[in-house]
Amino acid sequence: MFDSTTSPEVDILPKTSVVDYKKSQHRRRILTELYRSGTCSIAEMARVIHSSVPSVTGIVEEMVEEKWIVPVGTGITKQGRKPVLFSLSTERYYSIVLDVNTHDTKILILNLKNEVILRRDFNLRLEDSSQFLKSLVDATEQVLGESNLRYDDFMAMGVSVAGLVDARKGFNFTYRSLNQNESFGAYLENYFKFPVYVINDTKATTLGEHRFGLAQGKDHVLAIYIDWGVGLGVILNGEVFQGASGFAGELGHIQVVPNGELCHCGKVGCLDTITSAASLIRRIKKGLAEGRISRLSAIEVEKIDAETIIDAAWQGDSFAIDILHEIGMELGKGLSIAIHLFNPEIIIVDGIVAKAGAFITNPIEQAINKYCLTDFRNNLTVVISQLGQEAKWLGTQAYVVEKIIESN
Repeated sequence: MFDSTTSPEVDILPKTSVVDYKKSQHRRRILTELYRSGTCSIAEMARVIHSSVPSVTGIVEEMVEEKWIVPVGTGITKQGRKPVLFSLSTERYYSIVLDVNTHDTKILILNLKNEVILRRDFNLRLEDSSQFLKSLVDATEQVLGESNLRYDDFMAMGVSVAGLVDARKGFNFTYRSLNQNESFGAYLENYFKFPVYVINDTKATTLGEHRFGLAQGKDHVLAIYIDWGVGLGVILNGEVFQGASGFAGELGHIQVVPNGELCHCGKVGCLDTITSAASLIRRIKKGLAEGRISRLSAIEVEKIDAETIIDAAWQGDSFAIDILHEIGMELGKGLSIAIHLFNPEIIIVDGIVAKAGAFITNPIEQAINKYCLTDFRNNLTVVISQLGQEAKWLGTQAYVVEKIIESN
């Protein structure tokens, strides 16, 4: 605690430390600006960080030598010498991104410009078992080996995964077997010997939308991710809202049917049980068994999946359209609660069910119009993600890069 009576003999922060601190702040802001905007001149960087051109020139020269940034040509000017443009380097500081979900596992290597250097898809579905963790490590080692990059070239690993994830400590409290005597993140970090950042899949998707998608430049956003479960990402004041333990946004586990079906979480009547992709498939199969007329009846029951149902809707199948409409209405009702809590300017729909397009967004909007106060919905838009599945790994990459920049 600061004490104004402290003796003058006690050391205070030396001037050189203050200078170094300001310099490190400038470095972080320059790297962040280049990551988000792509290219900048030294004059533009100076304006962004509110510093002098000579000071920024010195910092840029250092970062060029360290291979953080590189000159990439010249900009356009009406008069005088054309300014040299700089961007982040693509020669070092790679990240490896693991997209772990209940469908499969995708492992990607990206450079600082979000360019995919290598991608491999594995038929490795998320399970609550130590064997899954071993298989994930084996797959990651395979990709690292195929890349022909040195371990020193990697700055960090990012992992997006379903479940209740404490991003600060790397624990997954839904898939507890991933935590082997230590957190999931710590285990991977100790194994691969570089920093590992774990983030919930919906929050990764939300971050990707905010940095590179339809939520760019917006401060208050809801991103609903409809896959085997229903997740909600929240942007508050321009940043992803994590909550006290990192669990914020579990919209799928609010109770909507008191006497409904048993959810995999152990509760009854969760929104997940009537609106997720798993629920969509279950309701379709039940209807077909009861004799509902549909082109889907010509398909083997075991082969009916969410994409098959959505394709049927686009081909005019009334049964598929009806079920998607019912799901959209329930989603909109659940979202109305979140709208009243967070007052967003845009809702972005992502995940496999988003492929239904207007078949899902129209009933969501109808439910919002029905259940929300007028002033909350006047300037609110509901849109389908343009990034699709890329939003998740782009968000994971952004999470990694921004964490590394913070520590730079």
